Amino acid sequence: MINPTVQSILLLGYAAYEKLHLLPDFVREAAHCLMVCRTAVLGGHTQACPHGHYQRVWYNSCKHRICPQCAYLQVQKWLTKQKARILRCDHFHVIFTIPDELRFLWHFNTRLMTQILFTGSRDTLFELLGDEKYMGAKPGIIASLHTWTRTLLVHPHVHCWVTGCGLSAAGELKSAVKDFLLPYDLIKDTFRKHVRKAILKALNNGELVLPDGKRPQQVKNLMNKIGRKKWNVRICDKYPHGKGVVTYLGRYLRGGPISNTRIVAVADNKVTFNIGRKKRELMTLGIDEFIDRLLKHVPKPKAVLVRSYGLYSQNKKHELEKCRAFCGQQPIEEPDNLEWQDCFKNSDDHPELCPVCGKRLVISSIHKPTGMIPHQGAPPLLMPYLKQAA
Repeated sequence: MINPTVQSILLLGYAAYEKLHLLPDFVREAAHCLMVCRTAVLGGHTQACPHGHYQRVWYNSCKHRICPQCAYLQVQKWLTKQKARILRCDHFHVIFTIPDELRFLWHFNTRLMTQILFTGSRDTLFELLGDEKYMGAKPGIIASLHTWTRTLLVHPHVHCWVTGCGLSAAGELKSAVKDFLLPYDLIKDTFRKHVRKAILKALNNGELVLPDGKRPQQVKNLMNKIGRKKWNVRICDKYPHGKGVVTYLGRYLRGGPISNTRIVAVADNKVTFNIGRKKRELMTLGIDEFIDRLLKHVPKPKAVLVRSYGLYSQNKKHELEKCRAFCGQQPIEEPDNLEWQDCFKNSDDHPELCPVCGKRLVISSIHKPTGMIPHQGAPPLLMPYLKQAA
């Protein structure tokens, strides 16, 4: 029976998929990285008990940002850093979504539309929360781009975690006036205003790439049409503290659109996975369709998917420290760099201890990368991973 993981699915079906689809190098690189992750291809080392009771082989990780196997440590490092900075106050979870009618612009202008979605969300929150009616101050925002639904379809949206307090122009700490942060209709209209303005500006400047047969005037007509509709913005229940907020965000920080725990079965060239949230709900796709949906969410090189604004901006440390003092918190202490062994500090089942005598395992041999690839045609972009692991 095939192990139900993203890696096994790609090993089973990617070669045939690649023959039928013209893929950019960064997508092919991602697929090959996931296929060779923690295998002899990337090399590794053997650890053994000093008394000869036990040994195990560790293969190197690919460290690609959408690899489910590599996500845990990278997420824990990010969480450790953010939890040291987070304000001890209410936080609100706000989700901004691009209308379905603009999906075609996303496919042809991913970088530009990503920037528009981020800045539109940020400017909406800054504009409204800067108003005395709602806060009269600049909050802290951590924003994360997600491009998928539970069924892996393309659905670009930004999750924003917003502090329930902010620093006013006079240097005072002010809290949100409303328990629901902002009125729904107002935030939807303001978000629509900012995004429409940015898209039309890009169109007039010739920055938008349009699909064949689509004329600029048609896009302007579409923008007028959806300008009369309510856009999709959701404000979730507020969190009474910040650490739960970043923990939620960390789940989607790395590892791609689906974790291995959601994949139920791989059989007969089909993949069955869980799409439910509170209760189990299964969907089955052909392996070719599953891979197609998965690879549509590979981010472009150097894409910044998590951004911080306001009090949480990296260059606003002084303002953040001032707010921490108002909240009765100590100055920020930079955490030590987290190593994977630290994740097992309090565990009785530490993977570097001999299960027989409990002694620390020691490295007994090094395995160089084999240089082998799952099939011919691996992109040259994979070579740095092989060299890095050597």
